[in-house]
Amino acid sequence: MKFTDGNWLVQEGYTIHFPKVVHEVQESEDSLTLYAPCNYINHRGDTLQGPLLTIKLTAPILGVVRVQTWHYMGQKATLPNFDVLENSTSIALTNKEDVLTFKSGNLTIGIDKQNFGIAFSNEYGSLTQADQKGLAWIEAEDTTYMRGQLKLGVGEYLYGLGERFTPFVKNGQTVDIWNRDGGTSSDQSYKNIPFYLSNKGYGVFVNHPEEVNFELGSETVARAQFSVEGEYLDYYLIDGPTPKEVISRYTELTGKPALPPAWSFGLWLSTSFTTNYNEETVNHFVDGMAERGIPLSVFHFDCFWMKEFEWSNFVWDRDNFPDPEGMLKRLKEKGLKICVWINPYIAQKSPLFAEGMEKGYLIKRENGDVWQWDMWQPGMGIVDFTNSEACTWFQSKLKVLLDMGVDSFKTDFGERIPTDVVYYDASNPKKMHNYYAYKYNEVVFDLLKEEKGEKDAVVFARSATAGAQKFPVHWGGDCDSTYDAMAESLRGGLSLTSSGFGYWSHDIGGFENTATPDVFKRWTAFGLLSSHSRFHGSSSYRVPWNFDEEAVEVARHFTKLKNTLMPYLYGQAVTNNQTGVPVMRSMLLEFPADPLCDTLDRQYMLGDSILVSPIFNEEGIGSFYLPKGNWTHLLSGEVVAGGIWIKEKYDYLSLPLFVREHTILPFGAKDGKPDYNYLEDITFKMFQLKNKVELTRNLVDSDGEDAGSITVIRKDTAIEVTLQGSHANCQLEIDGRKYGDLKNGTNKFNLK
Repeated sequence: MKFTDGNWLVQEGYTIHFPKVVHEVQESEDSLTLYAPCNYINHRGDTLQGPLLTIKLTAPILGVVRVQTWHYMGQKATLPNFDVLENSTSIALTNKEDVLTFKSGNLTIGIDKQNFGIAFSNEYGSLTQADQKGLAWIEAEDTTYMRGQLKLGVGEYLYGLGERFTPFVKNGQTVDIWNRDGGTSSDQSYKNIPFYLSNKGYGVFVNHPEEVNFELGSETVARAQFSVEGEYLDYYLIDGPTPKEVISRYTELTGKPALPPAWSFGLWLSTSFTTNYNEETVNHFVDGMAERGIPLSVFHFDCFWMKEFEWSNFVWDRDNFPDPEGMLKRLKEKGLKICVWINPYIAQKSPLFAEGMEKGYLIKRENGDVWQWDMWQPGMGIVDFTNSEACTWFQSKLKVLLDMGVDSFKTDFGERIPTDVVYYDASNPKKMHNYYAYKYNEVVFDLLKEEKGEKDAVVFARSATAGAQKFPVHWGGDCDSTYDAMAESLRGGLSLTSSGFGYWSHDIGGFENTATPDVFKRWTAFGLLSSHSRFHGSSSYRVPWNFDEEAVEVARHFTKLKNTLMPYLYGQAVTNNQTGVPVMRSMLLEFPADPLCDTLDRQYMLGDSILVSPIFNEEGIGSFYLPKGNWTHLLSGEVVAGGIWIKEKYDYLSLPLFVREHTILPFGAKDGKPDYNYLEDITFKMFQLKNKVELTRNLVDSDGEDAGSITVIRKDTAIEVTLQGSHANCQLEIDGRKYGDLKNGTNKFNLK
């Protein structure tokens, strides 16, 4: 939201008050409170009128400072609030005549008392600053606002704010944190996260579930601005100094992603949305994949597994599925996991509507009526997840499906949540609009943990807000079936994983319309080199043979490749669970010191070692940048010196897919499924090991448990490899050359 008219004027209807000085300081062991009048105090008479801002600074964890600002503190507290770590470390304050200083880890906070300002720096220098206009209380005709501003440096870029399909670098953009069902081709987003990341090595989390309006160099070009309605502003400034460390600290505050089961990394196949299907159709798809040698991990039933006009009733449409229990059993005998589509909306025709209405489980209007509309399902209501009994009721319907053999739920929708309503626990409807996505997915995820076990819980979610990274995985929503949509989807994924989310997927081939065979094959390679992979569409089946026979070969090739990479990928997933660093990540996260990586949005790192650059054109031209160092093409073995931009042509069975130097990459021998025994038949492939280098990679099993480590030391032509853990039949390969068996313990080889 813009409050000014150019650089000099204030927009008509607004009055902006900002602190001029720090008049008084109150210090405690773990907090610092500033009293800052919005006028200069020249004599006692200047203390007789306001406003006076109360600013409290705390350090919840090392490297983080929380800045809370009030105009009026007497407002009634409302729900919900983000589930943020409540903690406070001690503050050692240095109080000089004009400046207050304290540290949180390596983050230094300096406060100018005479001309109000808060400066943030670390051991490498200045990060940003809230100058005299950096905090403000704003009066309008019918409401008030609190505003924060932080200075942007020359060459500083901002990222994140959820899954955004607009340009990856957010400078110059106006971003409203308000969940909407707008597809992938606009400035709207299903997943709005009030957190941004700077390439200077810090992040800002605005701790408000309600709508937050960001102006990122778009109102005042040298400032990032955020504002909320009301009398209170709460934000955290998070030091790195690297972008990875910023995200790690942010997820320490808001929650680390759970570890998805290994089987979820395999290929998911959907019935698609409006297509006609029954058990015969499903078996045709499943058997067709097997006959063509395309390994399948999960089969997903989309909306019409339930009877039309009754979404959601959580009951199989027995006209098309007369024996759902038997069908699920037969599918599971083929080695598949089962996912079904759900949403939190209850159509009036659903048998659950009357039950939910009678028991008070649906969101109500102020007059006590159930809130209803005809968008999506005629007369539908919405489950009120602030009512614990409603949560238990909702879970009980899903438990019946789990008992039948369902393994996971696609938790669709949850964005179009009304604000002219009353919640069971009196939650503020404006705060619940975004937060509803968190509650919805939490209810489903908790049920899966309880029924399936923590290591087998996974959803396929569309909507999200801050903290929802704890309930993986998320996919990109409704995109078109074009190269443009493929590129905008990737931008959305990189923005989301820059916002604390570890995993991200998308509809391979696009959702709306039907892709050309060319687009489908290129998108298949991209999709199977994402953290999670699903064939899904709207009005047409997404089985590869519906496109052409080469599409079958592409799907088989990249599915098997991903499955063999699982010992590496699942290790990256465990690291994400422990640190918050995403599995799919922008080039900036992995190469923050390379300025050419700051703006790259058509390539990414899959874990810490593999670079992926999807192809976005009919000519098959891969256009990508390799940072400095030697890179090895994973499929061809070609070694390329980095530090350059490259354009090359690739056939459908390849794309720019490079392994960085000094990498130990564990390759599994089994390509038929993703959750095999990672401790046997592994080939440890090593890439471009320089002399006098020592590397270690920690290893995990398919349950995510620690399975030892492998360490390699090179001295001239001597290679010493130490394998720890109970591994069997392991092989060593260095730069494409096989060096024989690896035993547990220390192994010595000589480069030939």
